[in-house]
Amino acid sequence: MSEPIPLSFTLNGKPVAAFVEPRKSLADFLREDRSLTATRLGCEMGTCGACLVMMDGAPAHACLVLAVQAEGAEITTLEGQSEDALMVDLQAAFVDRNASQCGFCTSGMLTTALAYVRQGGAPDRAAIREALSGNYCRCTGYEAIVDAIASVAETAMLKEAAA
Repeated sequence: MSEPIPLSFTLNGKPVAAFVEPRKSLADFLREDRSLTATRLGCEMGTCGACLVMMDGAPAHACLVLAVQAEGAEITTLEGQSEDALMVDLQAAFVDRNASQCGFCTSGMLTTALAYVRQGGAPDRAAIREALSGNYCRCTGYEAIVDAIASVAETAMLKEAAA
């Protein structure tokens, strides 16, 4: 076993300092060491999207990032976005449209949706499906998820146009 390495970064707006095994993934660190369970482990190959977190403002597969690679970074999990107005809108839209049936993929879907809408993503169904192409859902058939994201994207566009 390797010697633990010191690690410091910002997690959900707060500084974190820890020692971590060199081969521990960021997903495992978040779940096991910080009890942030919205970061899910599905495929552990970066294809399902269940482990997505925001790393320096962009979605990142926490299962593919070693915790030590987060040194100096700003990491935001779903738990850290609970007061973000856009995330609140997305979560409400997911509930309204029954877009999270078993809930396993939901945190990754919401992370992708947040990045998509925040980057000015249009309520275009094909563009939303493309944005979601790195997220797997086995329950919903995606229609409700696309509907939820499209409604929030449309509202965001209208707010921006009115401003």
